Amino acid sequence: MMGRPVVHFEIIGTDPAMLRGYYGDLFGWEFDTGGAVAEEVSRAGDYGFVAQSDGIPGGVGGGAGYERRVLFYVGVPDVEAALRKAESLGGTRRMGPTRTSESLVVGHVTDPEGNLVGIAGPA
Repeated sequence: MMGRPVVHFEIIGTDPAMLRGYYGDLFGWEFDTGGAVAEEVSRAGDYGFVAQSDGIPGGVGGGAGYERRVLFYVGVPDVEAALRKAESLGGTRRMGPTRTSESLVVGHVTDPEGNLVGIAGPA
């Protein structure tokens, strides 16, 4: 049996334009800031999805008042069920489930050591 895959990463900071410039220069990434994003994750228009043809999809965003972090999301069929399971195993729900678009729901949990992990699934 195969485990659930990592499906998305994000880098969040207080100056998302500077971060996009930094990572764009460092890795040659280009960004699309026109996509939908949950308000809990980033200010609208400040989240840039990495435009790439291979690799794990990701984004860089945030804004004033957003906690700095690097986060990965694991794909699941039911975000609420995964959040409940994480809690039953000693994790703590931090966000969600939150709909980011018509087709995507996300949540955040911290594991028993306090590491933040994202969970993503269909709406």
